[in-house]
Amino acid sequence: MTQTPMIRLALDEATAKRVADMLDDAFPFGEVSVSAFETGPNAWNVEVYGSPELSSAELARAMREALGPESAGLRVEEGAIDEADWVAKSLAGLNPVPAGRFVVHGSHDRDKIPDGVIGIEIEAALAFGTGHHGTTRGCLLAIDELLTERRFERVLDLGSGTGVLAIAIGLAQKSPVLATDIDEVSARIAGENAEANGAGDYVESIHATGFDHPAFAERGPFDLIVANILAGPLVELAPDVKRNLAAGGRVVLSGLMNHEAERVAAAYAAQGLEVVASRQLEGWSTLILAAAKET
Repeated sequence: MTQTPMIRLALDEATAKRVADMLDDAFPFGEVSVSAFETGPNAWNVEVYGSPELSSAELARAMREALGPESAGLRVEEGAIDEADWVAKSLAGLNPVPAGRFVVHGSHDRDKIPDGVIGIEIEAALAFGTGHHGTTRGCLLAIDELLTERRFERVLDLGSGTGVLAIAIGLAQKSPVLATDIDEVSARIAGENAEANGAGDYVESIHATGFDHPAFAERGPFDLIVANILAGPLVELAPDVKRNLAAGGRVVLSGLMNHEAERVAAAYAAQGLEVVASRQLEGWSTLILAAAKET
């Protein structure tokens, strides 16, 4: 079974945010995944996940090289996670999560979903995004708000993970959504999740890095782009997002911690996109953007 190498650092809040930002900037888009989250009062973890080709020792060495003097004295926990571990972790203590008209739930709560809402059943497997994360819920709430205002005919879920956002939009509008992910396994799982949720006719899930796939030219430009990834890739992808956004389109961004929102917003402002709404949940920010002339 394929394993994903990981390293974990236990730090105070200020150091965790600084280290996460440094690592996010140091590694090329798609090479590693970096996250920082609170575990207790002024206690934070920074977790770094690498490609299966790397060992955890190699990942730790690359981390120390990227941090330079900042790595001195850091205690690094090394390990690896396989697909079975992701399943167990994703299901442990999973309760239904409401987000506007949507409710994300596991199969064990299938019979508890009330009428009048759109239930999305997700067993996370190897992909991320079960709805418990503040980023996923923030995106679902933003999508819920936007869909009350208008219909979006050409939709892109960039970095789709489990496909929960693409499934939500597809089921709510009964319309096509292109879902893409840089991880081939995640892209496959997103497609399977769409089928399992009755959204298989609406969601097309493909494996793609950034905007490097013929499907973007075939399906775009998009009048709604949602991207729940990380701050570094969001900044790097800003020009491509703008180029693939239709006139009058909207962008939903998340996967960024509250202290990263200003940097991400600035990158998109440089492309003529301005924040028209924002939400903070569990230390994470979700931004809705539109062309500056429309705000």
